[in-house]
Amino acid sequence: MEEDLQARRIETVRRHMALEITHEWDAVIATFEHPRYELYGPGVVFDGEEEVRRYFELSRIPFPDQGNEVIAIAADPETDTVLVEFWLTGTHLGPLNVGGRTIEPTGRAFRLRMAAAFEFAKGNDKIVCERPFFDQAAVLKALDLS
Repeated sequence: MEEDLQARRIETVRRHMALEITHEWDAVIATFEHPRYELYGPGVVFDGEEEVRRYFELSRIPFPDQGNEVIAIAADPETDTVLVEFWLTGTHLGPLNVGGRTIEPTGRAFRLRMAAAFEFAKGNDKIVCERPFFDQAAVLKALDLS
């Protein structure tokens, strides 16, 4: 039973990440019990469906083709968490706002190694929080803007 729950959680994360690539936001929201993103690096929290949808919109302005490629994924039943290491990819096609300045589109592509923790509601396969871990400076460096 516990192994089945962990497998379902891993499948939820895989589906969630795949749906983000295709911008199927209603289906992404459906993977949550409560939509919440805590962005480690910039330290920004988007809590609730309206804020999470705003995060999707804002994050796709500079990188409309933002994607991800899973490198490794594992579930930890003790903490109700799935950990994912992945490549974040995209092309700088829209204005990028960083530190109070706007960087106009460069057309440059990036590929950045990242990790995220997905916290789940106790006993089920619905996400209660996604915590991506990344460094904004690394994105700028990957775009040759630092």
